[in-house]
Amino acid sequence: MERESMEFDVVIVGAGPAGLSTACKLAQLSKKNNIETSICVVEKGSEVGAHILSGAVLDPRALDELFPNWKELNAPVTVPVTQDQVLYMPNDKTAIKVPLAFTPGFHNKGNYVISLGNVCRWLAEQAENLGVEIYPGFAASEILYNDDDSVKGIATGDMGISEDGGKKDSYMPGMELHAKYTVFSEGCRGHLGKEIIRNFELDKNCDPQHYGIGFKEIWEIDPSKHEEGLVLHSMGWPSIKNTTSGSYMYHNDNNQISIGYVVPLSYENPHLSPFDEFQQWKTHTHIRNYLEGGKRISYGARALIKGGPQSRPKMHFPGGLIIGDDAGTLNFARIKGSHTAMKSGMIAAETILESLLNNKDSKVLDHYAKNFSESWLDKELTRWRNFGPLIHKFGGIIGGALAFIDNSVFFGKLPWTLNDKKADHETLKPACDMPKIKYPKTDNIICFDKLSSVFLSNTNHEEDQPCHLRLKSPELHIEKNLPLFDEPAQRYCPAGVYEIIENEQGTKQFQINAQNCIHCKTCDIKEPNQNIVWVTPEGAGGPNYPNM
Repeated sequence: MERESMEFDVVIVGAGPAGLSTACKLAQLSKKNNIETSICVVEKGSEVGAHILSGAVLDPRALDELFPNWKELNAPVTVPVTQDQVLYMPNDKTAIKVPLAFTPGFHNKGNYVISLGNVCRWLAEQAENLGVEIYPGFAASEILYNDDDSVKGIATGDMGISEDGGKKDSYMPGMELHAKYTVFSEGCRGHLGKEIIRNFELDKNCDPQHYGIGFKEIWEIDPSKHEEGLVLHSMGWPSIKNTTSGSYMYHNDNNQISIGYVVPLSYENPHLSPFDEFQQWKTHTHIRNYLEGGKRISYGARALIKGGPQSRPKMHFPGGLIIGDDAGTLNFARIKGSHTAMKSGMIAAETILESLLNNKDSKVLDHYAKNFSESWLDKELTRWRNFGPLIHKFGGIIGGALAFIDNSVFFGKLPWTLNDKKADHETLKPACDMPKIKYPKTDNIICFDKLSSVFLSNTNHEEDQPCHLRLKSPELHIEKNLPLFDEPAQRYCPAGVYEIIENEQGTKQFQINAQNCIHCKTCDIKEPNQNIVWVTPEGAGGPNYPNM
């Protein structure tokens, strides 16, 4: 069977805040200018929001611009922040309140505690009401190119391919979606975004991109302990040396809280397990007090992108744009990326409409850079540009103090930009040179294991399909990573996908349990030899987050 094709003016890859904001804004502008613009959004999750995971506290600035009447439209943005707390935890029992004057990035007055997945579902409804076509359950697996090497569109993945590569009775070829402009908004470490950046050398003049792995659990807690609108952040324990991790607790409605932990993927110790760091953090006296008597109802994990403007690639290329966290628009200092992703998408829509109205033959949307640079988004990200490098270089206490001076005294206007030239996958030190870490045993009350956690993420993949976690060199993990780093994939993966097993002959093997994969992309980022390549699985495989 040959692929069928469909033609659109604009194809958007990914129904997250960036992609959906692009679709909504472009549809609004097209209507305002009396032109017909065909817009298609493809989403690899089984439904919009199924693969969305974020803390999340929303700065409503971009939402106010996109839908000024969002309250009348019943947006799921209903819990205003009532109180901020920032804690320094020197050990497992002590929590010291940090004056908010010294933490300018954590001022959340006017912001809202939300489920980003539910906000994306609502944005999808608004987009469809504006005439946008949205196709969930169809993963964009391939970029299509014109003869002049400009991007022609994307192809969705073939369905019904067996594990050995053969065609099953259920085989259906993917669909080609052609467009004047293709917008990639896949979120952090998008696999097609990687290809776009590499093929067009968009990061030629950039620092390496930097990442963290973020965890999230939703708990239903004792009503007497619940404080709707409370936003709590902490740093310190149990972070190990040279690893400045951070955590959060957001009190939503219905006696529910979202808790999470972020580990920078620049960590050095291969014995470190980000998942177990998160579980250990929950045993802190201050945190445990909230959780005791409660019930964990959801779990998930996702990489986040935090390199700042120094690491952000050029966002335009022949045939389209790369936006949101696919490019790296998160404001790491504020731990907020939803409003920045949305604004990057809105700027994309304005840029595309300019070209459509002017009937430009050029496929290069190079005026996006100018539009971006003139926006409040660029000003916000530029102001906080030195936060990440300062934290990486000097740690949370000294780096945080220097960042405070940079932003609160000089408002980010000092005449220099700091750099962080070492990629996250290059930072691991030999296991024999680093201390082993002993984590507490799971009690299934406060601390849990990986497999029971994955169960809560509702993750599922078709079993008889090609593995979507591809190894460039299958032997490398046993021959090199195991003796040098004690194979860190066993620990950096938050879902138990990778393990070392022994066969009947006593030979060690690197096993991939792809069925467990929650699409966090950590392996694609942290693998020290860049030997693991994440590609899209068949259909709507992966987690199914209800309200993350």
